Amino acid sequence: MAQDSAGWNTDDELDFEIDNYQSSPPSSSLQSSPPAVTSSDGLFATLIDMGFSPENIARAIEEHGPNADTLVIIDAISKYSVNCEASSSKSKTIDHFLAMGFEEEKVIKAIHEHGEDNIEEIANALISSAVSDAAKAEVSPVIKEEEDDIDWSESDDEKYADFLSSDDERVPNSSPENGNQLRSLKDMGFSELEASLALERCGGKVSIADLADFICAAQIAREFDEFHADPEEQKPSVKKRRIEPRRESRSSADDEPLRLPIPMIGFGVPNEPGLITQRSLPAIAQGPPFFYYENVALAPKGVWDTISRHLYDVLPEFVDSKYICAAARKRGYVHNLPISGRYQVQPPPKYTISEAFPLTKKWWPTWDKRTKLNCILTVNASAQLTNRIRHALEAHTGEPPEGAKKYVIDQCKKWNLVWVGKNKAAPLEPDEMETLLGFPRNHTRGGGMSRTDRLKSLGNSFQVDTVAYHLSVLKPLFPNGINVLSLFTGIGGGEVALHRLQIPMKTVVSVEISAVNRNILKDFWEQTNQKGTLIEFADVQDLSNEKIVELMKKFGGFDLVIGGSPCNNLAGGNRVSRSGLEGEQSCLFFEYCRILEVVRETTKKMRRS
Repeated sequence: MAQDSAGWNTDDELDFEIDNYQSSPPSSSLQSSPPAVTSSDGLFATLIDMGFSPENIARAIEEHGPNADTLVIIDAISKYSVNCEASSSKSKTIDHFLAMGFEEEKVIKAIHEHGEDNIEEIANALISSAVSDAAKAEVSPVIKEEEDDIDWSESDDEKYADFLSSDDERVPNSSPENGNQLRSLKDMGFSELEASLALERCGGKVSIADLADFICAAQIAREFDEFHADPEEQKPSVKKRRIEPRRESRSSADDEPLRLPIPMIGFGVPNEPGLITQRSLPAIAQGPPFFYYENVALAPKGVWDTISRHLYDVLPEFVDSKYICAAARKRGYVHNLPISGRYQVQPPPKYTISEAFPLTKKWWPTWDKRTKLNCILTVNASAQLTNRIRHALEAHTGEPPEGAKKYVIDQCKKWNLVWVGKNKAAPLEPDEMETLLGFPRNHTRGGGMSRTDRLKSLGNSFQVDTVAYHLSVLKPLFPNGINVLSLFTGIGGGEVALHRLQIPMKTVVSVEISAVNRNILKDFWEQTNQKGTLIEFADVQDLSNEKIVELMKKFGGFDLVIGGSPCNNLAGGNRVSRSGLEGEQSCLFFEYCRILEVVRETTKKMRRS
């Protein structure tokens, strides 16, 4: 439901921007004498992706001709690399390993010893050196407070199965187990700072594979901001939001921030052990009207403490939707709903990629161990990228080498690519995203929605199956129908969940800033033959206290206040204005609190009268 700050005007523009980042070498780095070679040239692009410098690639192609065998070109580049001075630190390979946190002197030494094209041998040499250094000195990481939030599915690679996580909840790296985790991450090529951040955010219980995925998410978040953000979208266009005074915490002598649970299954999910059926709510939060608030789990530190404090000290329920469907989606939910008697909406969602998209099984490589997709994003991969993947695989007969497999898997994870043919990886289509998120097919299709609009709206929506699981407890409570106040409605994830649960919606008052999203909800309302009343507003700030009271008197009150305020200033992909709940968009959370308070107070008055 929360709106993303990154937006795109056309699909072509999206593809161009992404491809520019992926492969285009800076024109200033090429010498004027070599023949013109662009990123669209298959050989050039493949060699760039392998880490060779544009200067050496252009030199080798000029010397041997554009039709020369690839191995001849690589051999020539290797000779250039061996003979180059250590001062050539601006080469692609050196920059690659410097970005991973290795020392420049050791990187240059390893390249001279093994040749610039022997990426794996260079990596092995650097890792061995790092292991040796770590054994000699005690690690003293620098802890940074900022974390990132782009969700990635777990890797199923069994090579991490032997790494056991620690149950120690003390400060990260204060135990031998955490020290081992830090060294393991450094051995994998991550910097000390990246490893420390991951341990600080995820805690000691998480596996090495999860920590590695978290670091990858952070890296991609930075890439999104630096290369994919629309400058116009970064300029705040909304009115200044009112920040409500903080609600005092009930008795919190313990100032420890909320920690994300591992595994992230809240009070329990279908088909997983650890179901919890009872909890203690603060007295002020008990009873109807019910409220349900959602936002990204990996928000800046302190955000969820503030959200909880302003929502009557109700602790959030953190759930990753990968435990319910075939795609990850880490979210926090603050609500006062009962938790006993939950059930899964029917038909249940497909649990793995192969179940959700059975036609991909024919083409899925045995070395691609993914069973879950990563979080559905608001942008998509370009045709140029999928073409480079095809070239990377077609260059080898049989199973590709480890370097090529790693490159392809990294891109598939980053962009949620699936296999649709031999050596053909493709991004998800909007209708496939609808399936993964629990919406009916063609829910966002037509009605003025471009493909880019669909991607953005779906990327910001509820995961319907997860929300329906939580809301299922309302069915026996409202057999004759429910009155809903839906804030930041988006494309109607809450309404779709209630419909799929067969809970009649007597009245829905929806507040959504996007006109195309309002049309989607209106179309859904009509196409599903809803018998109740739908009233739509554009801006929560226009929903005054007096208007809320008027609506409640007209319809007999609201039974449920549901919504998720914008995550623009909370999400890790926003490196420009990730200012938390004080941000220009995310401070709309306090509008949710204002409206909820009016509803609750008015409900009390209506019951007394």
